[in-house]
Amino acid sequence: MSETINWADFEKVMLVAGTVVRAEVFPEAKRPAYLIWVDFGPHGERKTSAQVTGVYRPEDLVGRQIVGVINFPEKQIGPVRSQFLLTGFHTDEGVVITTVERPVPNGTRMA
Repeated sequence: MSETINWADFEKVMLVAGTVVRAEVFPEAKRPAYLIWVDFGPHGERKTSAQVTGVYRPEDLVGRQIVGVINFPEKQIGPVRSQFLLTGFHTDEGVVITTVERPVPNGTRMA
């Protein structure tokens, strides 16, 4: 069981919607991954590395609206600086990306 957090802890996490504008294979990654660029509206365009190759092809991702955490510090992944965390759920087939049920403006924060 995980530790209980309070509302103030949750409010610190910037979970926001953004639209994937570009995705490509990340050949330098230790495990199969893609480089993914997302437009987070007023928060700008950011990139990350994501191990979602078991479920998606790069062209499947472009245009999808996803949920990302944008206030973690940047993380060096091989030659790339990851600028946000792409959220998702582990399944037997691979990670399924968290998406929104209907379009919202890019940069909208999860309530």
